[in-house]
Amino acid sequence: MIFVTGGAGFIGANFVLDWLAHGSEPVVNIDKLTYAGNLENLASLKGDARHVFVQADIGDSATLAQLLAQYQPRAVVNFAAESHVDRSIHGPEDFIQTNVVGTFRLLEAVRAYWSGLEGEARSGFRFLHVSTDEVYGTLAPTDPAFTEEHNYEPNSPYSASKAASDHLVRAWHHTYGLPVLTTNCSNNYGPLHFPEKLIPLVIVNALAGKPLPIYGDGMQVRDWLYVRDHCSAIRRVLEAGQLGETYNVGGWNEKANIDIVKTVCSLLDELRPRADGKAYAEQITYVTDRPGHDRRYAIDARKLERELGWKPAETFETGIRKTVQWYLANPEWVANVQSGAYRDWVQKQYTGEASA
Repeated sequence: MIFVTGGAGFIGANFVLDWLAHGSEPVVNIDKLTYAGNLENLASLKGDARHVFVQADIGDSATLAQLLAQYQPRAVVNFAAESHVDRSIHGPEDFIQTNVVGTFRLLEAVRAYWSGLEGEARSGFRFLHVSTDEVYGTLAPTDPAFTEEHNYEPNSPYSASKAASDHLVRAWHHTYGLPVLTTNCSNNYGPLHFPEKLIPLVIVNALAGKPLPIYGDGMQVRDWLYVRDHCSAIRRVLEAGQLGETYNVGGWNEKANIDIVKTVCSLLDELRPRADGKAYAEQITYVTDRPGHDRRYAIDARKLERELGWKPAETFETGIRKTVQWYLANPEWVANVQSGAYRDWVQKQYTGEASA
């Protein structure tokens, strides 16, 4: 039995589905079900006895203690986090509460549980913390990619809150001996991605005939990781990672945002042409850049390949095609996640911000 926190969100849900597709070990899935947590992501597991869902907050110490005592997991994989940079700029307190205070309370509950274990149950227990490359800050165009030894230099409330959570995990290992592992991933994309992030937002807006908003000049560079490759990396780190170590997980796909958008537009031109025969790229609109926008992220994932034998299975070209095809095949999922709150957010963020 393993615990997964944040397992109804984008990466967490993909991990739960991937975990149960590769084995029979049950999952207790804990999610607060905020705006980006969506039980529909887990609809295919309905009636599957291997999946137990509990709506709970990782900041609720009493509930965590009760669940750990009840289910006796051998591992906890922590995805629970607020993760949207723009939202962190407008409302940073939620990020401090979930990513910092929530991680602290989860660590304390897990430490109390682990301290009561004995023998193989104690020595075999793992706490895997899923984090982001954004904790490392930004890179110049010619800088080498982030390694696990790179200094932390977070530049947004989101990345600062994740950096704080990483430091807590490290401290609980060095101070209390908690058997932890940390992964820092690059930008994920793929099925079940809430349509406020770049790739699903472009797909959804393009099909709806809406503008495709590009921050600034669109030349911000990110390393793109197909979400199911990320899931396989986490499974591998959980299986064989060295205690207390950090592993960077990347896709070896550095792309500028504008090139990502043009690639998605080209795939839509091929797979779902506009009725008027025009190109989706005509809907691209440049909007005012966000404050403190990091220019470039890049992950050096060689440690993970060298020590644990992992590397991504998808190229960007194969992964992005699968992603676009999934959204085209699942319009009901898209419609259902586009709640009033989501529409209000997109309007607040992008309307009236067009610039040359």
